[in-house]
Amino acid sequence: MLFAGVLSVLFVSAQVQQTSAEGTLSPKVGVKGGVNFTNLYVDDVDDENMKAGLNLGLFAKFPVTKGFSIQPELLYSNKGAKLTYDLPNILGGDGEYRFNLHYVELPVMAVINVVKNFNIHAGPYVSYLADANLTRLDDDNDINVITELEADNFNRIDYGLAGGIGFDFQNLTLGARYNYGLREIGESGFSGEVTRNSKNSVINVYLGIAF
Repeated sequence: MLFAGVLSVLFVSAQVQQTSAEGTLSPKVGVKGGVNFTNLYVDDVDDENMKAGLNLGLFAKFPVTKGFSIQPELLYSNKGAKLTYDLPNILGGDGEYRFNLHYVELPVMAVINVVKNFNIHAGPYVSYLADANLTRLDDDNDINVITELEADNFNRIDYGLAGGIGFDFQNLTLGARYNYGLREIGESGFSGEVTRNSKNSVINVYLGIAF
């Protein structure tokens, strides 16, 4: 709520973002959205179960010095993984299953403008698991919700590190980022059993618009 209040004030007074080519230090706020390509990874195990999801939210950028800013964000982020079974299993049969984890996420990025219109950014994130469900892709390629997973059987709080690149074109930003989860998502019950000691892994491609 505090972050949302700060954003509301900034929406009234914010000016154009400073890049390395601009001469004034001005905060900016905006909206961003894009696609997550997500997976659940296990230490020392490689897998290829990537699924697509949505990310959408608000951001604010506070210049510290010319070419260096701090950027907090408040996002909805859909994560999870896609699993394919060829034989009957504990989930009820063969086919493609998708674990959908719905997070409210707060990244805080340090942004450096390397050259004009190009930045690199990195920092920590913390997120809260709001909901979880399991869907199955049937033979007609229709996606059906099998069950609402017990979110309380997951660790509600997730955290990790993120880093990426961005291209700035006046009030538009096109970027890509990787989120590396540091906490196991499963805790107990069925949800914890099927995810075992998995952690979140996310490649994110996004478009941001400043006001």
